[in-house]
Amino acid sequence: QVQLVESGGGLVQPGGSLRLSCAASTRIFSIYHMGWYRQAPGKERELVARISTSGTTNYADSVKGRFTISRDNAKNTVYLQMNSLRPEDTAVYYCNSVNTITRSDSWGQGTQVTVSS
Repeated sequence: QVQLVESGGGLVQPGGSLRLSCAASTRIFSIYHMGWYRQAPGKERELVARISTSGTTNYADSVKGRFTISRDNAKNTVYLQMNSLRPEDTAVYYCNSVNTITRSDSWGQGTQVTVSS
């Protein structure tokens, strides 16, 4: 099972930017669909963005135009560039992978993003 390690979270003011990274421990990263989810206190985990093996992306309506997901298969890493951050973006952000052959999925440990003045 692939292990995922997120980084890049932190405290940022409204309107600011952060870039999250998720490194995967696999030699065949290209066969994994990747995604970012988030969970705010008292709320269910929700999809933020995902990127397929072919590079197709989709986003939650709440982040469209502000967040960008990308992947670097040579570095086994997926990124989430977050711009124009809002207080309601505050959450723990989790990286997710889905093996397109076995259909098994994995989760990272999460990274906290706090948007506050």
